[in-house]
Amino acid sequence: MSPTITEVEVYDIRFPTSEQLDGSDAMNPDPDYSAAYVVLRTDAPGDLAGYGFCFTIGRGNDVVAAAIRTLRPYVVGRGVDSVTGDLGAFYRLLTHDSQLRWLGPEKGVMHMAAGAVVNAAWDLAARRAGRPVWELLAGMTPEELVDLVDFRYLSDALTRDEALEILRRAEPGRAERAALLRARGYPAYTTEPGWLGYSDEKLTRLAKEAVAAGFGQIKLKVGGDLDDDLRRMRLAREAVGPDIRIAVDANQRWDVAEAVDWMKALAPYDPYWIEEPTSPDDVLAHAAVRAQQPVPVATGEHVANRVVFKQLLQAEAVDFVQIDAARVGGVNENVAILLLAAKFGVPVCPHAGGVGLCELVQHLSMFDYVAVSGSWDDRVIEYVPHLHEHFTDPVVMENGRYQAPSAPGFSARMADDTLTDYRYPDGPVWVARQELSR
Repeated sequence: MSPTITEVEVYDIRFPTSEQLDGSDAMNPDPDYSAAYVVLRTDAPGDLAGYGFCFTIGRGNDVVAAAIRTLRPYVVGRGVDSVTGDLGAFYRLLTHDSQLRWLGPEKGVMHMAAGAVVNAAWDLAARRAGRPVWELLAGMTPEELVDLVDFRYLSDALTRDEALEILRRAEPGRAERAALLRARGYPAYTTEPGWLGYSDEKLTRLAKEAVAAGFGQIKLKVGGDLDDDLRRMRLAREAVGPDIRIAVDANQRWDVAEAVDWMKALAPYDPYWIEEPTSPDDVLAHAAVRAQQPVPVATGEHVANRVVFKQLLQAEAVDFVQIDAARVGGVNENVAILLLAAKFGVPVCPHAGGVGLCELVQHLSMFDYVAVSGSWDDRVIEYVPHLHEHFTDPVVMENGRYQAPSAPGFSARMADDTLTDYRYPDGPVWVARQELSR
């Protein structure tokens, strides 16, 4: 008899990262990195469960947690085999409720909540199979992979047959690429030196440390003040030398004209890309920024769904696609986005950092390398050395490269102590902060 999902547990977990200005940028100066964390409990032997989450930056985390709870009727009582045996159907079930989709459709809080549950189901499936998610995905046939994807609204850019052709083209060499990945790891870059609230001394020190640690690329936050950004870019370039790439990230700060002028001013320091120069919903603005200044354009961490990614690619608005493991509808929708990027020949360089985003998205990039694009040229995963200690299977970074996870699952499980200590608002960490503020 198949085991059953018996409960959906939801936790509001927050970390006081604003105290050290970790994560600070031009639009978000004081983030408290947070996770609306979900556990799918089952009655299977050995306490089998699936773990997932949405990432937020503090206020509103409870809203996402509440949205996850609204999906409970679709999950509790469902057989584990029925969920893990057809993850495409489970994804469509959660994202196409005839009433809940009115709150999107397929974007915003409800879509992020569905993505958290979908990701937890993938964690459950991989744990049950005894394999990491990247390996589980990379072992699926092209037909099984395209069954994960909802091609509605995509067929003008990517058909099911075209997706099958992309995947079949990558089938030869899968085993060899997986072996190389296990031996060498996947290339990364670090944003650690670049938070906007850091002093010049801290920026310079961390930039030099990043190079010493083997990173070939760093990233700086920009968009607060142009003179400050020019100074910080000069300091960073002096610290890392001419051969290390420096990307910059405006976090949606500008209109088109301002983005163009700002990046023309920064161009002498050879930025590798400008990330999120303007509104994540404005495809035409990204295309205009790309056309009117010399720095390549990257975006994606706030892109709501596969449809907007499709439009960005159709409009030739981006040079780099930045998927986020916890923004869209989970693994399934990210598989669709990876296939779209492969169709248009645009490299994928995921957004990470936050709480657990590095843990999740490494699996997606590694799957892409093994089974979709077959390449890691011009591809890097963001890395930020924050909060990994709160996960039972944290990322392993060696010489500027993510080491391939070997533990079963999606690397998504948080430590039990973390769920107690950082629960908001009544966990010990937050109670102590409230007492200090009185």
